[in-house]
Amino acid sequence: MKCEHCTRKECSKKTKTDDQENLSADAPSSAQENGEKGEFHKLADAKIFLSDCLACDSCVTAEEGVQLSQQNAKDFFRVLNLNKKCDTSKHKVLVVSVCPQSLPYFAAKFNLSVTEASRRLCGFLKSLGVHYVFDTTIATDFSILESQKEFVRRYRQHSEEERTLPMLTSACPGWVRYAERVLGRPITAHLCTAKSPQQIMGSLVKDYFARQQNLSPEKIFHIIVAPCYDKKLEALQEGALPALHGSRGTDCVLTSGEIAQIMEQGDLSVKDATIDTLFGDLKEDKVTRHDGASSDGHLAHIFRHAAKELFNEDVEEVTYRALRNKDFQEVTLEKNGEVVLRFAAAYGFRNIQNMILKLKKGKFPYHFVEVLACAGGCLNGRGQAQTPEGQADKALLRQMEGIYADIPVRRPGSSAHMQELYQEWLGGINSPKAQEVLHTTYQSQEHRAHSLDIKW
Repeated sequence: MKCEHCTRKECSKKTKTDDQENLSADAPSSAQENGEKGEFHKLADAKIFLSDCLACDSCVTAEEGVQLSQQNAKDFFRVLNLNKKCDTSKHKVLVVSVCPQSLPYFAAKFNLSVTEASRRLCGFLKSLGVHYVFDTTIATDFSILESQKEFVRRYRQHSEEERTLPMLTSACPGWVRYAERVLGRPITAHLCTAKSPQQIMGSLVKDYFARQQNLSPEKIFHIIVAPCYDKKLEALQEGALPALHGSRGTDCVLTSGEIAQIMEQGDLSVKDATIDTLFGDLKEDKVTRHDGASSDGHLAHIFRHAAKELFNEDVEEVTYRALRNKDFQEVTLEKNGEVVLRFAAAYGFRNIQNMILKLKKGKFPYHFVEVLACAGGCLNGRGQAQTPEGQADKALLRQMEGIYADIPVRRPGSSAHMQELYQEWLGGINSPKAQEVLHTTYQSQEHRAHSLDIKW
């Protein structure tokens, strides 16, 4: 079987009915493994289903399928149990990093404020044996700051001979994988080279934090809690930096829904705890986000930065105008009656497909596009807010959108520690290490024309 977006003759993914009866039976309880109280006996293995398919066309190879099947709660409990059973020389330091779009899901699901949800989640994870719980907002700071600089550079370099625009965001792994494996060049040449928040968080944990704690990178087991399944694929793709001694930045990705399943079967009466920071004993008392309706906010922050840097215009409120549908919106800056900046947000593959068709025809007027594979943005990731039938829980999503909108917005770089990290960790803003840690290159398969003829 194939999903509606797939261009392969056969698809290695499964339907939810293929293994529905076996999901619960296959997953062992933590009680079976460690003989202790508390059974997580209905935990489903991590699988990518047809209805979860975002990054299509050979997106999951046989080898990746095996690796993906290992990224689940079993793997998490395996490390927890090893820490309790084996000699201390084999223990791992367990670190969990939580994406900001996951917190509204926990808040809505458990009827808590977002701050209460953050503390409840942190306390619960630590009660299981997790040593540190971070949020990924500081990694998003890096991603946005590097994207801002790159856009300004591309804008100034753009010409008829050297078409460096539009710049397309690279924070969404489903979209990036689709661009690499289906579209190829010249589309990948438009992808921003700044790494995604997940990739940068992996380096922060396995390099910077490991050094602060006098740990080798392989001594840390790093888990990301994210709203979508494509983050699992992204973790498999992460190249090992020399600083990580061959270790991946992210060892395992669990969706918000998988964590909620563990919480529902565990003891939620645990003591709440405050989110940790990468800086010693400091704690993250306040939950913040970047300025995006349901995303990491690359568009809004890059738009403000470009307006100031290129045209000396201060933009406080970014005004979105919906065009074809609510998932395709534009933002413009006018000066002397002329549009000098034209940005767009394209969410969901139907809008992405239309964008690509127009771009290839030379009829795409935008300088920058924030591209996300999920219609509705990251809050609507398939790894959270799903009904038992596998459909989006619209009532819960509306609640989540309200919760997310109420989280205080922070400007990237507003953290007092950002300059410290650039200097002490990376050796300067434009250093070779900053380029290596914060930027990437893209692999492109030879483009096949039929991939643009899909019915979306």
